[in-house]
Amino acid sequence: MHELSVCFEVIRQLNELVAENKLTEVQSITLEIGELSSMIPKYMEECFPAAVDGTMFENTKLEIEVIPGLGKCNSCSQMYQLLPVDGVCPQCGKKDFQVVSGTEFNIKEILAC
Repeated sequence: MHELSVCFEVIRQLNELVAENKLTEVQSITLEIGELSSMIPKYMEECFPAAVDGTMFENTKLEIEVIPGLGKCNSCSQMYQLLPVDGVCPQCGKKDFQVVSGTEFNIKEILAC
């Protein structure tokens, strides 16, 4: 489960941000996770408490926004969600697409003081 190591990296980046900006508290952090990425939101939520245990982030709330996996058909230019149709274009029936979104993993927002 690589989500735990990713949580530790997020905490490392939070530590840098806190130090640079002389912050005293981080109330919440919002992550954007693409549904086509290698991160599983449920596992990130389960690993987060272990990653923040014993740190100043023990009371920090983790919020996750899932970004849909969207594709654009190379044959007919239709934009569609890839997972519900297993990548097959609902317009022309071909499975020839370019991924437009859904592979992201970003720290979107940090609420701190």
